[in-house]
Amino acid sequence: MFNSSQFTPKYFLLTGLPGLETLYPWFVFPFCTMYLVALVGNSLILTVIKKNTSLHQPMYLFLAMLAFAELGVSASTLPTVLGIFLFGANEICFEACLLQMFSIHSFSIMESGVLLAMSVDRFVAIYNPLRYTAILTLPRIAGSAAVLGLKSVTLMFPLPFLLKHLPFCGHNVLSHSYCLHSDLIQLPCGNTRPNSILGLCIVTSTFGLDSLLIVISYMLILYTVLGISSGEGRRKALGTCVSHMCAVLVYYVPMISVALVHRFVKQAAPAVRLFLANVYLLVPPVLNPIIYSVKTKQIRQGLIRLFLQRK
Repeated sequence: MFNSSQFTPKYFLLTGLPGLETLYPWFVFPFCTMYLVALVGNSLILTVIKKNTSLHQPMYLFLAMLAFAELGVSASTLPTVLGIFLFGANEICFEACLLQMFSIHSFSIMESGVLLAMSVDRFVAIYNPLRYTAILTLPRIAGSAAVLGLKSVTLMFPLPFLLKHLPFCGHNVLSHSYCLHSDLIQLPCGNTRPNSILGLCIVTSTFGLDSLLIVISYMLILYTVLGISSGEGRRKALGTCVSHMCAVLVYYVPMISVALVHRFVKQAAPAVRLFLANVYLLVPPVLNPIIYSVKTKQIRQGLIRLFLQRK
């Protein structure tokens, strides 16, 4: 299973839900449904925003970026997750595993950055509505998209190469149904300190910093809203943030829940922890298109027009 000179496994063995293999047929329908909703829902959001020039505004362009990042996350995990539950295929070659790890983390970093950009967008819209479109111009939004994409790729770029040059000594069993950096660095028998330090820096400078800045943004939004004299004005201002607040909660609550279960609920069955880990990556791409379709009138109307045109 491994190259004798480099001790590098040809394949990694992925883990589904240990102890529940006989129940896999029951998991096929919910997982397939969630992936279908995630892929179709986010694709429809992108299509609606692209086809309607009236939606070529900062708020909706950032939403398109979020949909793109969530499509990437879903497409990255789909082959191995459904491969395990549909066909019992739990092998993935070394290079494909590194590629999947790179894709999952890159799109997740991008997703976190877009949520931060959306919170800044909502602050600018409420704090200075008259200059909103003058501040968030199309070139600046395009520049933000380029920076977010470049940042996610640049941060993740060294990790696959660092892993590729580590000796694994034949260890090739992963504890998830997809490849994650935190899982992969548990296997090598060489020095993984550079990987661990870089991984910690990435997490701190992305998810940690992004979540902190999102909280600060909403504190500033709340302070600005409280300064609005009319109650109706306050409700309208907060109403524009509802969808984004839901998206932030949908993204960070499952992430925090998984972290807490791994850290404090040691007696939890491995299958429970692995199920939560799968749900964590699937919940935001599934729920966000639904939230924005229900809560955002312009997106809802765009979807209706899209379906009527097809008919």
